Amino acid sequence: MTAFFSTVPARRAAAHSRTEAPGRARGGATFDSVARTALWRTALTGTGGIRVLGSPPQGPCVLVANHSSHADTAALIAALPARCRPVVAAADDHWFTRPLRAWSARTLTGAFPVRRSGGGAADLLAAERFLREGRVVIVYPEGTRSADGSLARFRSGAARLAASAGVPLVPAAIEGTRALLGRDGRFRPSRVTVRFGIPAEDIRAARTQVARLLGTGDGEG
Repeated sequence: MTAFFSTVPARRAAAHSRTEAPGRARGGATFDSVARTALWRTALTGTGGIRVLGSPPQGPCVLVANHSSHADTAALIAALPARCRPVVAAADDHWFTRPLRAWSARTLTGAFPVRRSGGGAADLLAAERFLREGRVVIVYPEGTRSADGSLARFRSGAARLAASAGVPLVPAAIEGTRALLGRDGRFRPSRVTVRFGIPAEDIRAARTQVARLLGTGDGEG
């Protein structure tokens, strides 16, 4: 199977002007971010390829995406420029209950814990410190992986974080990861596609964009 990594701009750079100005001059690619980007681009290229459509954010933002596989974070890290230094909100009760799993989540994806049983809103708002450093914060607003690939309601925490930090809320759609790594934990070679949208006004508009980018036509919720 031919593997490839390509970026196809879908919109003019002006469409992302809101993501370019805030914090763009602050920081830049670090050893960790370059290593993570290289790791996941290499891994996904070797398991079917990754295609990136649209314009990735150029500065700090809250990036919201659909979630159907543990491979989703790998896909987003691979699709983003290393200078974005992404971090990802991850379920405290799954990724941070065992030392080795917690170490892997932090080291390989830049994950930080968010509680699902109370206190999660405060955990997410605390991620504003990453945005002040000029980083991208990845949030899966459905709250958990989809069992069947359908798009669930988006919770509002990501939008509150973006508003509090004064950064854009940018939607992204991920396809192919559920086939690549299903809930059964089995790997199956599959090409992954990441499509970046344009900054959304609120969480409802972000979900509508994700649904459109996925081609589901389901903009409600």
